[in-house]
Amino acid sequence: LTARLRSFLETTDKPLAVRSSGLFEDMLMVPFSGVYDTFLIPNAHPDPERRLAQLCDAIRLIYASLFSASARAYFEAASYKIEEERMAIVVQELVGSRVGGHYYPIMAGTAQSFNYYPVSYLKPDEGLCVAALGLGQYVVEGGESFRFCPRWPKMDVVATEHRLSGTQRWFYALDMERLDFDLSAGEEATLDRLDLERAEENPHFHLVASTWSVADDRIEPGTSARGPRFVDFAPVLKYDAFPLAPVVDAVLEVCSRSMGIPVEIEYAVGMDGPEGAPAFYLLQIKPLIQNADKVSVDADALDRASCLAASDRCMGNGRISGLTDIVYVDPGRWDLDRTEDIALEIGAMNAELKAEGRGYLLIGPGRWGTRDRRLGVPVGFAQISGAKAIVEADLPDFQVDSSLGSHFFHNVTAMNIGYFSV
Repeated sequence: LTARLRSFLETTDKPLAVRSSGLFEDMLMVPFSGVYDTFLIPNAHPDPERRLAQLCDAIRLIYASLFSASARAYFEAASYKIEEERMAIVVQELVGSRVGGHYYPIMAGTAQSFNYYPVSYLKPDEGLCVAALGLGQYVVEGGESFRFCPRWPKMDVVATEHRLSGTQRWFYALDMERLDFDLSAGEEATLDRLDLERAEENPHFHLVASTWSVADDRIEPGTSARGPRFVDFAPVLKYDAFPLAPVVDAVLEVCSRSMGIPVEIEYAVGMDGPEGAPAFYLLQIKPLIQNADKVSVDADALDRASCLAASDRCMGNGRISGLTDIVYVDPGRWDLDRTEDIALEIGAMNAELKAEGRGYLLIGPGRWGTRDRRLGVPVGFAQISGAKAIVEADLPDFQVDSSLGSHFFHNVTAMNIGYFSV
């Protein structure tokens, strides 16, 4: 195997994505997502044997991540036996292009063939696409990304004022000049978080950004005007710089028909097509599970005053039994600078309640499971694996879009955990 990997590395000098392809990741009943590690390596060391060693380290660590605390918690919650898992490793050339000392795609993200929270005249089966500049890890970790309906790309799903405040402010890029690194430090060992202003160095940045023209008090697509930039993909979606939305829509339709159920895809767009044209890359397809336990609810008959939480932004349909406790973040003590401490405290409560067999309802501000600690509580799935239902709530001075498109959200849907946005 080592000899074959060495032969493979002789054929490419591109950066590599090394990722798992586990049997249980694609299960139609309870698939899971982002539980095992994925490593991006620059594949740029001048010594071929050092490049080989780095690739072998990545492969070993992905196999080892099967036995991490988060993976074990997921197996336990899904009632799977860890010894029944089988895993292959996929080694892919990374989509993107080099800009200075970094490598990243012009856009990447996820798309779902079923939209749990349609707005206006959009229908659930018209899907939802989530996109960001840079590596797709930003989207699946729950960063502030741009959302649109592939069927109606010119329609703004989010209000203009919220787009300005909730735009992407940084992005992930692979550091091509970090030739020696320790992958045991985690998936970000080879990555850099770059401020959005660094994207100005990219000759294709004008395709994904718009400018707030302060003088005219309006949004102008592209980067020719002076003013604050924000990532809204207007040149692509509203002015058809390339047909991204029709491609995503077609891929979702083919994939969902082939699998017979709604699907979620991960994709990236590079600028390496013929004559430097954009090229769409389909990276992964996963089944998107919906709760089939149908229960008829007459919303008008509910006494809202007696409800703990009532929302028209819920996911799934069913009755959840076995709730004995409520775990919530006290709004009066909410502190954006201490969300990591809150996550640790909730993890400890989760372990205690699970040991006693007590299911609970989890309530808190912003996004659960985000890696960006300023968007909510950055818990991992293992820290809330005993929750039967989750509520993401707004506070008067803290309002964040729901977790759609992240690995955490995918796992919540797959486990049939009730989900409310209030």
